[in-house]
Amino acid sequence: MVDSAFGVVDVRKPTVKKLIILAVIAVGLAAIWRKVQADRAELDLWTEATTSDE
Repeated sequence: MVDSAFGVVDVRKPTVKKLIILAVIAVGLAAIWRKVQADRAELDLWTEATTSDE
């Protein structure tokens, strides 16, 4: 982006936007990972509770 008064190119805005997008993606992936881990733990509990010990 060029500032018309000084003719300076500002390259920080696209970089900051990319970093924000990457941070949002990282948070989303972390939330999905936690959900998968919780589902696995619950499945393990159900499997243990419903399996007979014979």
